[in-house]
Amino acid sequence: MTNNFGSVRHPAVTATAIAFPRDAYDFEHSEQRISDTWLLEESVAVGTMRMPFLAVPVGGTRRGGDYPVSCLCFGLKVRDLLLGQPGFPDLGVRWSPCPETCFVVEWREGPPKLGSDRDATTLGRFYGYSEAGIAAFIRRKCHGTPSSAVPEPCSPTAP
Repeated sequence: MTNNFGSVRHPAVTATAIAFPRDAYDFEHSEQRISDTWLLEESVAVGTMRMPFLAVPVGGTRRGGDYPVSCLCFGLKVRDLLLGQPGFPDLGVRWSPCPETCFVVEWREGPPKLGSDRDATTLGRFYGYSEAGIAAFIRRKCHGTPSSAVPEPCSPTAP
């Protein structure tokens, strides 16, 4: 089997860590929602194309994280970039539950317990979001309240 990375059909695949997490496109968006904001300075700003986005490690109240990617090849590169970094346990790549993205790179300490009508709250707490961030997410998704000017990342866990 031959690989077509870098061919006309498949662009060259890279994932790089940007020097400063604050340079990530979604830094302020994450800062408004995460409970333990000190984690943002421990984050990795990952660039797979032109704009870097945050990969926020576990710690404090945050027990898991994810990074959506458009292609399995990018997912493997992001996973490889985060391997060995503190705060990114049990790294893996899987199909995304979100229809706008194909794959997601995940890291977690342990899976959340789901199965009730409070799943959005449970997931929000698992991913370390503030209660205000969770409530805003539920209002937007369940009641059609318009979101802020920053577009929501394609993640069911990003309140």
